[in-house]
Amino acid sequence: MNLDKVTISIKAGNGGSGKVNFHREKFVEKGGPDGGDGGNGGSIFFVADSSKNTLIDFQYVKKFEAENGGGGGVKLQNGKNGKDIYIKVPRGTVIKDSETNQVLADMYEDGYTYCALKGGRGGKGNNFFKSPTCQSPRFSQLGEVTKTYKVTLELKTIADVALVGKPNVGKSTLLSVISNAKPKIADYEFTTLSPNLGVVKIYDDSFVVADIPGLIDGASEGAGLGHEFLAHIERTRLVVHVIDASSYYGNDIVDDYKTINKELKKYNEKLSKLPQIVAFTKLDLVDNVEEKIAYFKSKIKDKVEIVPISSVTRKNVDDLIKKVYSTLSSLPKSEPIPVEQTELEKKDTTSVKIDRLDGHEWRLSGGYLENLQRGIVFNDTQSLAYFQLRLQKDGIMDMLKEAGVEDGDTIHFGSLQYEIYF
Repeated sequence: MNLDKVTISIKAGNGGSGKVNFHREKFVEKGGPDGGDGGNGGSIFFVADSSKNTLIDFQYVKKFEAENGGGGGVKLQNGKNGKDIYIKVPRGTVIKDSETNQVLADMYEDGYTYCALKGGRGGKGNNFFKSPTCQSPRFSQLGEVTKTYKVTLELKTIADVALVGKPNVGKSTLLSVISNAKPKIADYEFTTLSPNLGVVKIYDDSFVVADIPGLIDGASEGAGLGHEFLAHIERTRLVVHVIDASSYYGNDIVDDYKTINKELKKYNEKLSKLPQIVAFTKLDLVDNVEEKIAYFKSKIKDKVEIVPISSVTRKNVDDLIKKVYSTLSSLPKSEPIPVEQTELEKKDTTSVKIDRLDGHEWRLSGGYLENLQRGIVFNDTQSLAYFQLRLQKDGIMDMLKEAGVEDGDTIHFGSLQYEIYF
């Protein structure tokens, strides 16, 4: 079974919380706070792996969560960092934000690694908060809690050449003859249920060929099986249009040619403009190949190279390989999708928003406050004093005054509220 598009959920590990502890040891006077910091949570990475050519691994496993960071310990011991997760995907996989459909990464190069989510930051232990005015802080900072996101993985095969054509015209047989690929081959339509890749070696060089499942009339709208795999030829530089010249199935070679090109154009205008080489296959079953070529040329306006071949007897197969190689040499290399690399989760630790709710009630929100809140215990006088000190030092109190907040006004902060005095 093949899988070319799948949605999975990913979550980075939560940060571990800081520790509240005081050094207690015999003969040691005034040991002081020694709570350690929490460890960072594990991150989520995607890695392009050229040994894979399908997303079948994600058919049943669709949830990935990195390990949480460990909590801080005593004697200034920091918590253990959570283990990262490395998710291997086939080279050519495009990763999108499922909610916005924004392209996050194009896994174009083998081994390319993309960090989709960074682990949550560990919280600070109470040792971090000690100061001349707060020598025994009885509070610490919570670890950062991460969110679950959904991403869509879409495989777009990276190949230099695409073999296209109607079902059972001999594409898979041709691929097995010219390359190292071993596709399943049988004498019925829709034999190929997934794209097959093969490496063709010539001289001291090579190129990659993709055998795309057979297309039929209406494929671009969802008919047949081939429509699922049209995305696989978006990156190719050259199309080898395989046509059965034997008329074994009662086909008309001109109609076959026009039908496939119509579907390519409907799906993507760019595909119809790619250079094409027409390969008339099953030459071993044809007695009047020159007449068929003349008939074909008289019925189409396109100027295309025609190479009659027999994959069974290998007649003219080497000529086709040389023609393909020569054409590729004059074509530019394909490029990855231009992406402005961005993390799926943009961590905001600076924004501040002040909204007037009603009369003397206000709401404080934004990334700065959310980050600060992790280290505040509002029923602890020391912690609350630290909170107010941070608001003063970081200019938030001035911002509140400028917004019109007065002494005694109520500030809503998350699910909490308190009266503020300047």
